[in-house]
Amino acid sequence: MKKIIHFLFFFLISISAISQIQTNTISIIPQPVYMLKGTGHFTLPKNILIHAPDSPELFQTISILSERISLPTGYHVSSVTSQSPATIQLFLNDVYDSKLGNEGYSLSVTHASIKIKANKPAGLFYGVQTLIQLLPKEIESKELVKNINWVIPVVEITDYPKLGWRGLMFDVARHFFTMDEVKQYINAMSRYKYNVLHLHLTDDEGWRIEIKGYPKLTEIGAWNVKKEGEFGDFIPPSANEPRYYGGFYTQEDIKELVRYAKDRFIDILPEVDVPGHSLAAIASYPELSCTPDAVNYKVRSGEKIMDWSGGAPPKALLDNTLCPANELAYSFMDTVISQLAELFPFEYIHLGGDEAPINYWQKNEQIKALMVREGMKDITEVQGYFTRRVEKIVESKGKKMMAWDEVLEGGVSPTTAVMSWRGMKYGIEAAHNKHEVVMSPTTYAYLDYMQSDVISEPRVYASLRLNKSYEFEPVPEGVDPKYIKGGQANLWTEQIYNIRQAEYMTWPRGFAIAESVWSPKDKKNWPEFFSRVEEHFKRLDFSETKYSPAVYDPIFKAGRTSDNKLTIDLSLEVEGLDIYYSFDNSFPDRFYPKYMGTLTVPIDAKQLKVITYKDKVLVGRMLTMPVADLKKRARL
Repeated sequence: MKKIIHFLFFFLISISAISQIQTNTISIIPQPVYMLKGTGHFTLPKNILIHAPDSPELFQTISILSERISLPTGYHVSSVTSQSPATIQLFLNDVYDSKLGNEGYSLSVTHASIKIKANKPAGLFYGVQTLIQLLPKEIESKELVKNINWVIPVVEITDYPKLGWRGLMFDVARHFFTMDEVKQYINAMSRYKYNVLHLHLTDDEGWRIEIKGYPKLTEIGAWNVKKEGEFGDFIPPSANEPRYYGGFYTQEDIKELVRYAKDRFIDILPEVDVPGHSLAAIASYPELSCTPDAVNYKVRSGEKIMDWSGGAPPKALLDNTLCPANELAYSFMDTVISQLAELFPFEYIHLGGDEAPINYWQKNEQIKALMVREGMKDITEVQGYFTRRVEKIVESKGKKMMAWDEVLEGGVSPTTAVMSWRGMKYGIEAAHNKHEVVMSPTTYAYLDYMQSDVISEPRVYASLRLNKSYEFEPVPEGVDPKYIKGGQANLWTEQIYNIRQAEYMTWPRGFAIAESVWSPKDKKNWPEFFSRVEEHFKRLDFSETKYSPAVYDPIFKAGRTSDNKLTIDLSLEVEGLDIYYSFDNSFPDRFYPKYMGTLTVPIDAKQLKVITYKDKVLVGRMLTMPVADLKKRARL
């Protein structure tokens, strides 16, 4: 009996210790500037009272906090503006704290209280996001979770962003996403303190915004033929295939999205991509083109329309550009920009400017006459002329123009902000020339890139693994930081057909970019960051948000021995994983051979299967690598 009592005593002590460890686990993304962990925890009572200042800007913050707590806990949550005792207390500072700025906050959790202080409502909103991350992972559930000890670790946090522009670009032109799906994306990004949603609203595949006076933009330009498979290589649609796939946002829809985002302290940056990427507009209004055959053009459904074999700019197989020599193009842009300026309060309007082909311009008499009239010596100056004219239209509406870095090549005024996508170098060049710059380089921030090997991901131009995204540093050495507004990640959706795949491509790389634009550079630490990522995987499971497990996938490197035998080396992004494999067409688990070093491929093997475990728990996907692919890679 005594032994049983001793056993139960130590068992309960052990359980208590484990519970205490879990209580004190803090995994915040992005990493706060300063954090001091205490001992013990605060326990949420079943009746929760939130105290906050009487401010319209805080209404949605309180509403979001109340909903996030009440749904999974089942607890009653109410709010007051009086100074009565409250469970969670939100304060706006009477004296401005310059260290916190407009988006920073301080968060204090003691055994008896929770207090969040900030200079501005945005800071309180971000403090609330951190508070929610301090609660158990089950807080992310959209339904009641029972038998959970709803506790928050004792902690002191002081936090503020490194950069003012922390953005995600969501391409809703290649594939249309509904209002609810865009809101879903906004909700997810707000939890990680992003504050700019860049909406790519127009492209060759669709025009997604109502423009009054140009009804065909949405009657014709918003619809194409539904295709599934590998975008860019689809069979061109026949003339009689129905064009019902797509959609658009009315101006009332846009106003609603702007309000919804603003309630979460997110600005929406609209992009209308011109003069290239404009096939949807030209199919609607062929008179905007220089090319007579444009009357036969249709909105692109994913068939090949560009030849990239000669590099950039591409050779167009049809003319997808607005005509810089056509005055109708500028009256069209004046109307579009006027309505964008009224719909979107944000100070910037993005007008694209990327990947505009010139081969149709080169043979066009209107363009040749324009060049003579304006004293242009080279065809590449034509886009610069177009850009400067639309820039003046933007400025006349009281807005600032932003564009992709190609606009630097044709010349643009210093008042135009540059979004650098072709690596960091064009952003550096723009900053040296006193342009405002947002860094969004393919090198680190293109979320449409594959996250793992091509055998497991939809094929696109390149791969971008999580650890590479985490290396993103938006403010380069040797650049005056006052010109670097911030950074963002871009999600192009050619190969993304639905919101679940959009989530899969965004997370967890969106965590890496969030930390790169919010947290101090000296706080970044890859192993420590990934330990937090794994905790947030659990949170995403409860929130029913899809994410990619590609970080657990091995990296394959094929080679040859001196006697020409095929070899394979496997490596990993993260430590602490075990790889198991088979060459015999069976499905390996942790009882199969464990990878310990270079493998020699059996001469008759047709495929290599691999899978990864962590502490005997399956974490990776089973990948099948054809030996034929390994042979090709070995040759390369």
